[in-house]
Amino acid sequence: MANRERKSDDRHRLCAVTRIRRPPDELIRFVRAPDQTVVPDLKGRLDGRGVWVTCSRHALASAVKKNTFSAGFRSPVKTDLDLPDRVDELLTRAALQALGLAKKAGQVLSGYQKVDIGLETQLIIGLFHGSEASGDGVEKLNRKYSAVSGGGQSVFECFTVEQLSLALGLGNVVHAALIDGGASLSALRAAERLAHYRTGCLSDVAA
Repeated sequence: MANRERKSDDRHRLCAVTRIRRPPDELIRFVRAPDQTVVPDLKGRLDGRGVWVTCSRHALASAVKKNTFSAGFRSPVKTDLDLPDRVDELLTRAALQALGLAKKAGQVLSGYQKVDIGLETQLIIGLFHGSEASGDGVEKLNRKYSAVSGGGQSVFECFTVEQLSLALGLGNVVHAALIDGGASLSALRAAERLAHYRTGCLSDVAA
């Protein structure tokens, strides 16, 4: 048992800010570019020494403020103040691309009526509401989703109607749902990563 736990822990990475070991999918890897700037490596594939930070805007802002990356790379590096915004843009783009791929795979329902019916006839694993969606429509779909899913629902309001529409190649997408499947699971994970980055405020990250 001890060996098994040690092997599992070996797959974890140490957050340079919180000093807590977490699975790689709960962190963001950063590398040092040839011009000594800090570059986010969201897929964890770039060469070179990596510095890992918990997937949280709060944690990344703390890393920028405290010059954590220079300590992590053991040499001076240039860290742009807008790095948290850049990472947000990259995570947003990745989530929207994954949502588009799920649509091509036939695993996305769009439009209030289709989503409403789909909640009764399909295994829905995630709901998306455009940030401008009316509160009444959001509440009704969320209530129904909660009832059919037994409370284990994933709901996202992190995209605008325009972003959802462009990602799905449709006009005026206010509500969308993910039907269980491989592509939709990838979209769900990408959306969860973005949502956690934006909302995660870790108590173990110093201000």
